[in-house]
Amino acid sequence: MQNFSFFNTGYEAIICGLSAAIIAQLLKVIIYIITHRKINFKIFTTTGGMPSSHTAGVVALSTSVGIIEGFSSIAFAISFGFSLVVMQDASGIRRAAGKTAATLNRLVDEFFSRNHEVKPYEVLKELLGHTPLEVFCGMLLGIVVPFMVHYHSYLKASLQHLC
Repeated sequence: MQNFSFFNTGYEAIICGLSAAIIAQLLKVIIYIITHRKINFKIFTTTGGMPSSHTAGVVALSTSVGIIEGFSSIAFAISFGFSLVVMQDASGIRRAAGKTAATLNRLVDEFFSRNHEVKPYEVLKELLGHTPLEVFCGMLLGIVVPFMVHYHSYLKASLQHLC
């Protein structure tokens, strides 16, 4: 049986992308607990908020491809371009859609409150996109995670040497 190789493969890149996205979602829960002083695990499954998990995931994928294949490789160029599109979408189109949803929710509330009618309607989701700071923090997380995963043995040896 052949030994399973994780490092310097596509598996490493996939794990880095997924790990960064999951860490970002966990950070959202922690930030929510700190700012609101209550627990809301629904935050783990929502879009929007600090940091951007979409950005963290795609940047981690791109960074790990750069570490493995080289930052001058075609594979890195493709993944980097993909990352730019996702980051622009997160802070641009999806953020605008969230602002539109907030405006429509407010208009519907005002309409029904003035007419004294209570009609069931679906409230549109407002937290869809990200501020530039949320995207930037997701990008930083997406850069750090692959370096930590790829160079974990070097980090471990360095930390042991310090102790």
